[in-house]
Amino acid sequence: MSSLSLAVRDSSTMLRRNLLHARRYPSLTLNLLLTPVMLLLLFVYIFGDTMSAGIGGGADRSEYIAYVVPGILLMTIGSTVIGAAVSVSTDMSEGIIARFRTMAIHRGSVLIGHVVGSVLQSIASVVLVGAVAVAIGFRSTDATALEWLAAFGLLALFALALTWIAVGMGMASPNAEAASNSAMPLILLPLISSAFTPIDAMPDWFQPIAEYQPFTPAIETLRGLLLGSEIGHNGWLAVAWCIGLAVLGYRWSTASFKRDPK
Repeated sequence: MSSLSLAVRDSSTMLRRNLLHARRYPSLTLNLLLTPVMLLLLFVYIFGDTMSAGIGGGADRSEYIAYVVPGILLMTIGSTVIGAAVSVSTDMSEGIIARFRTMAIHRGSVLIGHVVGSVLQSIASVVLVGAVAVAIGFRSTDATALEWLAAFGLLALFALALTWIAVGMGMASPNAEAASNSAMPLILLPLISSAFTPIDAMPDWFQPIAEYQPFTPAIETLRGLLLGSEIGHNGWLAVAWCIGLAVLGYRWSTASFKRDPK
């Protein structure tokens, strides 16, 4: 069997393993999924009328739904990939990684299985949260098929980038609890981005914090694709952030994986 065939076969096996774990123990995925859903409902139905004043132009609750959904979708990805950090850390601390090292399997298949499984779960979570958003009034009637495809591609690329970072966090954490805590910035960063209010409405000293981070350009790009707002340079910045984070997470994860097991 060629090296490529071996890698594909073993990666598929590891992917099935991780998907089976997610199916047999769904509580972690459900808990992480509930966070963006609850925030969506909270900001629309509790804070919607007040928060809509922040986007200007006499906006009402329905317009605020359109404004907030792109940020919630990206927050969903940040929330879901925490499960990858926990899963990787659990594998490392319980010794299964050490067992895999003694077996005749492709070394990279273990990480690939975690990454692909997490990306698939992230996409499924985005679809579920998107369905909730549509149910409460979100509409994107002006987006073309190409824009929808670009939006899906951005979400998938963002999920891949954050998953590699989460895997690196899981590899570096001594246990599942530490992995969960170290990955919390993936949920907190959207809260200090343009997800819920425009950057211009923030205090001057806080605007650079909200602007120069990965979530804001991704949110503005997704907002432009789905709602027709101006994208400007945010599209290139979003792709650059995704590629940079994916490369960083990949190198961090593989370097940690090559070390002696814990």
